[in-house]
Amino acid sequence: MLSTSLLLADSALGAGVKCEAWPAWQRFKLLYMSHDGRIVDASTEAQITTSEGQSYALFFSLVSNDREAFDRALRWTHSNLSGSQLDKNLPAWKWGRADESSWRVLDGNSASDADLWIAYTLGEAARLWKEQRYSSLGAEIARNILRRAVATVPGLGTVLLPGPQGFVTDDSWRLNPSYVPLSVLRGLERQTKEPLWGEIIRSSEQVILGAAPKGFAADWVEFTRNGFIADRRSRGVGSYDAIRVYLWAGMLPASDPVRDKIVDVLKPALESVAKRTAPVEIVDTQTLETRGDGPPGFSAALLPMLANARMTAALQSHRQRAAEGSLQNNRSYYSDALSLFGLGWLEQRYRFNRSGLLSVRWTPACDRPH
Repeated sequence: MLSTSLLLADSALGAGVKCEAWPAWQRFKLLYMSHDGRIVDASTEAQITTSEGQSYALFFSLVSNDREAFDRALRWTHSNLSGSQLDKNLPAWKWGRADESSWRVLDGNSASDADLWIAYTLGEAARLWKEQRYSSLGAEIARNILRRAVATVPGLGTVLLPGPQGFVTDDSWRLNPSYVPLSVLRGLERQTKEPLWGEIIRSSEQVILGAAPKGFAADWVEFTRNGFIADRRSRGVGSYDAIRVYLWAGMLPASDPVRDKIVDVLKPALESVAKRTAPVEIVDTQTLETRGDGPPGFSAALLPMLANARMTAALQSHRQRAAEGSLQNNRSYYSDALSLFGLGWLEQRYRFNRSGLLSVRWTPACDRPH
């Protein structure tokens, strides 16, 4: 994130600023958002943009009351990831440079986590900005998720697949616990009044718990007729996907009926990070062998859980690591996005309630007409 000194400098300049913006979001935009509204991962040769990145940009824009950036990101997503039919087509998950002269969709499959965040954020934007067109579009995307990325799994129920294609075989279902943030699912249930979301919430709880057999979340998990097993493709490791499981769990409100159960299961991971200067980058969730240190965004992702557990020393250590190590250049998109989520939550810029309703801390000066 921004360094402490830069944050103080921004505060000192407050008298000359018309709107008290979220400094970290302003910096993130400068580093990653193109003039036409796409989030660019410059660390990749293809300069890719993912639907995930677009969904996070929409959420951060809303938290910051940045309607202009929100609409730019939404227009780009509509035009480039869904064939200008975002109400009909779930967005492709990856877009970028195909060759020296061609930029296009590189993988047309959608990613359900991004789809969830886009639909949910549109619904909350409609409420907070009083803009009905956002609500209508969000509801259509939510309906398309239910039509195309949901399966009935014997022994598990109605399940959200990671995407419409490629996750089901004759004898197993490949699932991702970081793709099912419960606050977002509860928000979609409230926004749409569709009972199927309640069923997905119940199965998602089981996916989250089943992916952490020894207290460390896995990136992927398989469900078979014999129950959950370690994902055979990723060999049950927990790393860049799984770090979000702790983030989403930490942001659940105390009133959420499953928060305590999930946090209790993840307690070994939290105890581990409290003893380290950096969260582990990779953990074998079966043997608990670890390798490497995660980037600063990993520290940020664990801040909500550390704060709720009142682990003060670890909270301060990882907060400092996240703040000092993030938003330094444009080659750490994912880590920096995690930092905005974790540090933004810790700064109380946003909260989710029991029904997934988003509350934001907009200052009166930022409540300007658009």
